[in-house]
Amino acid sequence: MARKEFDLDNRLFQLAFRIIDVVEQLPDTSTCKIPGNHLLRSGTSVALNYCEVQSAESGRDFIHKFNLVLKELRESFVNLRILNARSLLKDAEFDGETDELIAIVVTSINTAKRNGEEVNRTFVFRLQDSQISAIQT
Repeated sequence: MARKEFDLDNRLFQLAFRIIDVVEQLPDTSTCKIPGNHLLRSGTSVALNYCEVQSAESGRDFIHKFNLVLKELRESFVNLRILNARSLLKDAEFDGETDELIAIVVTSINTAKRNGEEVNRTFVFRLQDSQISAIQT
C-alpha cells in the first residue's frame, strides 16, 4: 500500500470549513441550535488552537496546546455523532476524518512527550496499512 502524506494544518482548516457548511445547513430549530453551536465552536477552534501549537514557547507548552486541539477534536466528534444520530448529517459527511485526526494528534502528543522538553515542531505524518506515525523532520 502506498504511503499517504498530508498537511495536518490544511486538514484541520478543511475540517473547520466543512463544519461551518454543515452548521449553516442545519434546520433552524431549538434542537439543532445547541449541538450546532457547540460543533461550530469546537470544530473551528481545532484549527485555531493548532496555530497556537505551532508557536509554542516550550515542549511543555507544545504538549499543553496540542492537548487543547485533542479536546476540541473529541468534542467535535461527539457533536457530529449527536447530529448524525438524529439523521441531520449525511452518513458519509465526515467518514472517519475526525477519527484519523484524533489518532494523528494523539500520536503527536505521545511523540512530543517521548522527545522531552525540546520539541521540534515540524512533523511529517504517514498513513500506511491503517497505522499513523509522526516523524520529526
